[in-house]
This record gives sequence, C-alpha cells and structure tokens, in this order.
Amino acid sequence: MSATVQGLYAALRREVGKVVVGQEEAVRLAFVALLCEGHVILEGVPGLAKTTLVRALAAALRLEFKRVQFTPDLMPSDILGAPIFDFQAGKFHVVEGPIFTSVLLADEINRAPAKTQAALLEAMQERQVTLEGTPRPLPRPFLVLATQNPVEHEGTYPLPEAQLDRFLFKVLIDYPSLDDELAVLAQHRGDSAGLTRLLADVVPVADADGLAAARAEVDRVRVEPGVARYLVELVRRTRKDPLLSLGGSPRASLLLQVAARVGAALDGRDFVVPDDVKAVFVPCLRHRVRLTAAAEVDGLGPDEVLTRVLGAVAVPR
Repeated sequence: MSATVQGLYAALRREVGKVVVGQEEAVRLAFVALLCEGHVILEGVPGLAKTTLVRALAAALRLEFKRVQFTPDLMPSDILGAPIFDFQAGKFHVVEGPIFTSVLLADEINRAPAKTQAALLEAMQERQVTLEGTPRPLPRPFLVLATQNPVEHEGTYPLPEAQLDRFLFKVLIDYPSLDDELAVLAQHRGDSAGLTRLLADVVPVADADGLAAARAEVDRVRVEPGVARYLVELVRRTRKDPLLSLGGSPRASLLLQVAARVGAALDGRDFVVPDDVKAVFVPCLRHRVRLTAAAEVDGLGPDEVLTRVLGAVAVPR
C-alpha cells in the first residue's frame, strides 16, 4: 500500500534536501497539505529559508511557482488580476494576477490590509476567482504558503480567527541545530547566484498528475469508528479546556481526519491509527485555538495546552 505516496515523499525529501538543510517537519507538512488540498502558514523570523523551502518544493514537483510580497498598499487586484484597456484593440481584456499558479508564496501575509487578505482567502476557499463577472478556476493543485514574522508587528494586520481557520496547518520554523547550520554554511554561498545554481540541480520527481495519483491512494485510506471517535473527542476537548477561550470547530475535525489519512499513507498503511492523528493534531489546531488570559499570564502557549489535551484524552486500543 502507498508505494506511490511513500516513494514520492522520499524522492521529494531528497531533492529538497539539495537546497534546504533540515526542516523535515515543514517539508512533510507542506507535502501533506498538497495531498489534502489545504494551505499552510509558515511562521518564523527572517532568514530561516522559508522562501527557499517553498521554491525548492515547487521545483521538485514541477509546479508553477509565484511569490507576492505583501505590503500595506497591496490591493486585491494586485493578486487576483484586473481588466486592462488595450489601446490598439480598443477594448478591455483581463490580465490574470499571480494567484493563477500552483504554488503561491504569500510573503508576510499579515502586512496587507484586511480587504486584500480577504480576497486571497476567498480564492483559497472557493478555488476560483471572479473577474469581470466571469468565474475563472484556479489550477489544480493550488497551494498557498503564507509566511509571518512572529517578532515584528509594526504595520501589520493580524489575520482574524475566521480567516486563520482556512489554513490546514500552521508550521513553526525554528533556528537550525548547530550541525544543520554548519551544513548550511558548507552548502550555500550566501548569494542569489549560488541559490539559483542549487535550485537548478533539483530534479523534478513528480508533476500534477503524479500528485493526483497520490491523492487517489489517500482516498482509499480507512478511518475506523474508534479512531474517528478519538479524533472528535480531541477536538471537542479543546472547546471545554479551561485554558482555552476558543476551541476547534467541526472544520478542524474534518481537516484533522484528512491530514491523518495522508499520514497513514506516508507510513505505508491503508488505515489510520491514533498516532497518525496525534502527529498532526498540534500543527492543525495551534492557529484555531485562543488562550485564556490566565494561560497567557502563566506563560503558556497553544502548543503546551494542546499537548496537555493529547494527554488528557484516552487513546483507543
């Protein structure tokens, strides 16, 4: 079972590793999101290779990649597209924006105003854009990876909970280990020409058709009633936890189940076990919950509270 999924991920990890050192969890969760047709928030301080990781991922999967740097003056039309008047033809024609791609890097998404954020998130949810009254479907696959800087908040517009809920995962990009940072120095020259050379060495291991075949395998993964109940009990527990003022919604349960099925396929099984649910629970829920004031005073974060939730719910046997 899942030779395609397992083999595809192993090859992907090998090729991305030519450019990005470490960051195994980020690569794995981005791959899971692709197979779930979900989207990802990448949060980390500048200089941790978030953009490089996304570029390498797109190159290894032979997917079109575009990047948008979000700024306070960015307008929805700058992302979606707009009608442009052609003076030679004497009429308007629609120019599609950068959102018409397979992999979109929304760099510093929290720097754009709410109207622009809403336009992007609507397209993420509907997977289409309406220009001049005509719906235009987005490519398939379509993956948005949005970055956020957790330490600089001047001139930013934080995403509200209802919009954060549209993302499948929030992935925290941390500093590399000592050995990984030494490997970065040995592998990279530190200039754009060196990065371009490394990206040119990435060999595509699949394309859109290969990803569709992998998704077909994931569709055959079973979720037994006992595991489904465990998954739902975990999410429901977040709604009752005294340290959380906002818990996961039924959408969180649905997305958690889909992500767990991909995890099972990556481990070569056609059925989900509780460990598959536990592996994606925190990245799937950390941006959907809100801490109480008491939890913040105690210095707790979403990850610590969600880890407690995992320990409080009995695992089915």
